Amino acid sequence: MLERAFAEAVERSEGEDEVIGRLLDAAYEQFCRMGIRRSTMEDVARRAGMSRITAYRRIATKDALVEQVVRREFRRYFDQFLLDIRQAKTVGDRVVLGFVSSLQAIRRNPLIGGLMATEPEMVVPSLINDGGRTQATVQRFVAGQLRAEQQAGNVSDELNVELVAEMMTRVSTSFLISPSQVIDLDDDEQLREVARKFLVPMLEPVKS
Repeated sequence: MLERAFAEAVERSEGEDEVIGRLLDAAYEQFCRMGIRRSTMEDVARRAGMSRITAYRRIATKDALVEQVVRREFRRYFDQFLLDIRQAKTVGDRVVLGFVSSLQAIRRNPLIGGLMATEPEMVVPSLINDGGRTQATVQRFVAGQLRAEQQAGNVSDELNVELVAEMMTRVSTSFLISPSQVIDLDDDEQLREVARKFLVPMLEPVKS
């Protein structure tokens, strides 16, 4: 589920109509308040002010509803990510800002961050037990950003962007699924220091 949500968010799938928008808004509020496991399609339909039959006609299953809500949150995250990194003047600054903003955007998101804290079984398996598909989707997004930096002449043509994107993605994912006992993930300055010391140096091609 999470892998499809990531992929479709990155690929900018088509917009929603008004009824589906109401359903997704209601589902977001319901899931944030009660969690996914304790919520039903009937709860969401009631919160959206529509009949259960209408809700099922537009989105056939609860799993499909969850996927669409999560996808919309990731799409908003990717939009904000691209806006955030525009503030940075150098590629190193963009790596630092991107690392911190991505971690905090997900951890502080009322739905996704809340699920990771209260219903991790709904999220974590999708990150680690899906044959690497979710990480591969994020890796492709990061690699695309690095490739754009390469084409702009901001990093060396010799940089292996696929490998660097893989390592950056795995570092970020590890912090999301396994909170650190050394680094305070609520301290943005500590996260910036991690990025400056360990991620930015990855932008230099390895000398043979």
